[in-house]
Amino acid sequence: MITDTEVKIKGMQALAESLGNVGAERFISLIQREPFDYTAWQRTLWEGQSVEEISRNAMKITRNLAEQS
Repeated sequence: MITDTEVKIKGMQALAESLGNVGAERFISLIQREPFDYTAWQRTLWEGQSVEEISRNAMKITRNLAEQS
């Protein structure tokens, strides 16, 4: 299990890689500005996807991360 600090670092790295530095900062600003209900967000996150699709996507992400390391 990784520490909270490591989660924050990896999260920021993922945001910066995906959105760029400015986009990552903008994302954080937007999240902090609005009340965010994680539970409600989770309910719709995988809507319309089968377990197999979710699993395939997770495996792709894991492979990409392993290749980057």
